Amino acid sequence: MSEDSAPIRLKKQLSLHNGVGIIVGIIVGSGIFVSPKGVIMESGSVGACILVWGFCGVICAAGALCYAELGTCIPSSGGDYIYTYESLGDLPAFLYLWTALLVVSPAGNAISALTFASYILQPVFPECGPPENVISLVAALCICLLTFINCRKIKLAIQVQDLFTCTKVMALVIIIIVGIVKIAMGHTENFDQPFKGTTKDPGKMSLAFYSGIYSYSGWNCLNFVTEELKDAKKDLPRAISISLPLVTIIYILTNVAYLVVLTPGEMIASDAVAVTFADRTLGVMSWCMPVFVALSTFGSLNGSIFTSSRLVFVGARQGHLPGFLASINLDYMTPLPSLLFGTLASLIWLCSGDVISLINYTTFVETIFKALIIIGLLTLRVTRPKMKRLIKVNLIFPIFYLIVCIFLIVTPLTSSPSECVIGVIGLILTASGIPVYILMVKWRWKPTCFNVILESCSNVVQKLFTAVPEDTNTD
Repeated sequence: MSEDSAPIRLKKQLSLHNGVGIIVGIIVGSGIFVSPKGVIMESGSVGACILVWGFCGVICAAGALCYAELGTCIPSSGGDYIYTYESLGDLPAFLYLWTALLVVSPAGNAISALTFASYILQPVFPECGPPENVISLVAALCICLLTFINCRKIKLAIQVQDLFTCTKVMALVIIIIVGIVKIAMGHTENFDQPFKGTTKDPGKMSLAFYSGIYSYSGWNCLNFVTEELKDAKKDLPRAISISLPLVTIIYILTNVAYLVVLTPGEMIASDAVAVTFADRTLGVMSWCMPVFVALSTFGSLNGSIFTSSRLVFVGARQGHLPGFLASINLDYMTPLPSLLFGTLASLIWLCSGDVISLINYTTFVETIFKALIIIGLLTLRVTRPKMKRLIKVNLIFPIFYLIVCIFLIVTPLTSSPSECVIGVIGLILTASGIPVYILMVKWRWKPTCFNVILESCSNVVQKLFTAVPEDTNTD
């Protein structure tokens, strides 16, 4: 490389407000618009529902503070994967990568795309609903369009993220304002006996927390792109500190607004709470809510494609995936091969049947890995006490978060058989990566034909996409 040429690596071009936009944009997806009924259904009362939403925000904030420490002392992209690798070793990191790439990321992207398609088409098919084939086609086009944007220019992808983050927050603000107006008009009958009917079953309460935490999922997403932050050591903790309280306040106020207009029974009966809310309150403008839900999901999907591609990139860089997936396009300086890999996996999941059930199973597994990462943070405190830590959180936060994770892991396994199945299948999905790790990573056993195919793929990718390996020279 000549002195005048720039190093081939992902550029540091994400500012603090971009970081906030990524976190808020990914967290506020379709969940808060379509699935608050899970919390009210399992918690059993209005008061318990609001407390669950608030407590879920506290839980995620505690976890995010722990991730802020990890992100500043391990300033590499890859988030959960790289933290697991650094603190607990090769096998746990590979199993996290295996689970994330096998189901969590691609299936999550597929569901977001299908949700986008369903709601953007709803005004076009107001009576009968859009045909499934049309929904799948629009979902596939959505994934491909966002992948093209992310491949073409990182700044363009961030601008899309910022724009749609503002759009979805605007939709929630509309819901909150309508709720405040209704409260001012005296519509508070649903809050007369707020804790009447609260469940005493720990299993049901844990499922209520699963529904709430699902709507907060994505709070750790900025840790996947740490290397692209302009000033990661300052902006990562600042973005987390701004985003989590903001989202928690918005979520609580939004659910209060829902419950002012809709009874718990009506929320449980609704497949799209925000749309039912709009039908009751916005009159002729009720059509705008499905569009807002679609735009919200579109922005969340964009952020997910952006961050999950970095997981593929870092996994390949660490030797857990084929090396050509850690290459960078010379024209646009984007991780084009890893973006296309994630897109292909997501498109495959569009053809699947009951993806939502598998996502529920892997939510259980994600909680296990979150607990392992916190154990890893505590392990690093002991094994590497002199590691440079710009932020060192009080031990109360990791211990609190770990206790909550253990509750959410153990309770389903000791509750009803149907809840236990969630944990067992999730564990099986994770364990299926162990033989792959032993053969392909530990023993490096690859048949000759496999090596030939891998080499051919690498050559094709480099020539077709003008992609070269990252420049690791730090000079």
